[in-house]
Formats: sequence, structure tokens, C-alpha cells
Amino acid sequence: MKHITKLFILLIFTLTTVNSSAASKEVRTKHYNLKDGLALKGYDPVSYIDHNKAVKGKSIYVHTQEGVKYRFSSRANLTKFKASPSKYEPQYGGWCAYALSDGNGKVDINPKRFKVIKGKLYLYYDAFPWGNTLEKWNEGNDAAQIKKANSAWKKLLP
Repeated sequence: MKHITKLFILLIFTLTTVNSSAASKEVRTKHYNLKDGLALKGYDPVSYIDHNKAVKGKSIYVHTQEGVKYRFSSRANLTKFKASPSKYEPQYGGWCAYALSDGNGKVDINPKRFKVIKGKLYLYYDAFPWGNTLEKWNEGNDAAQIKKANSAWKKLLP
């Protein structure tokens, strides 16, 4: 009887873990800025953080992290990402940080407009009607704008 009880508890734990993992993937893919399931419009997340450059990823170096697909410019960058994905993933699901801080919600980005602040990747919009929002962001205070964007982002998530 003890074995059956342990097996039942293990089964419940496994099902709960699988369900929460699936729910996590669903939330991520719903709230990430993705085109055909691809984050950062195909740019390499490691290049932003480690080299302060926007570098297009290659289709031969791909990794899916909890439902979000990334491309990398090299095998080395792919390996670094796999070792520490939270270090390299963009803030706010890859949506424009300025738009969130300014109360405009999820706005698309130009992957070449970015800023690394305290080791975190922030992306910005660069088209009509707002123009280069990275320039607008730089007119303000990073810490204050991040605080506003964080608050707005939390309201968008379930």
C-alpha cells in the first residue's frame, strides 16, 4: 500500500510539473514579441550582452527556450545561452522598453536599437509615429524608466 501511495504522489507531482511547464510556455509565447515563433527578429541574444552588438543569428544555430526560439551567430554563443538563458533573454519579452515605460503597452522593436543596462537587454522601436525611442529613452533616467516599464509589464502578465 505504501508503494501505491508513493506512486500516486509521484504521478500527481509529475502531472502538476508538466502542466505548469506547459502553462509557462503558453504565457511566454503569448507575451513574447515573436514572428513565426522567432524572438529578436532572428538576432543573437548573446551578441547584445557579451559584445554590445546587434548580430543576425544563423538558421543553423537555433535553440528553443520554453517555447521561444532564438538564433545565434555561432555555436559558442548558442552554448553560452543554453548555460544561462536568463542572462541573455530580452526584457519585456522583446517588446519596446520605452513604449512600456511611456504607457503604450506592447510595441514592436527594431533589433538594431538596443541598450544593455546592468547586464540586461532592452530593445526599442524606431519608426513612425514615435521615431527612435532609444534616443527618447536616453533623454530620461534609466532607473526611473525601468521602474515604470517593469510595472507596466507586470500588469500585462497573468
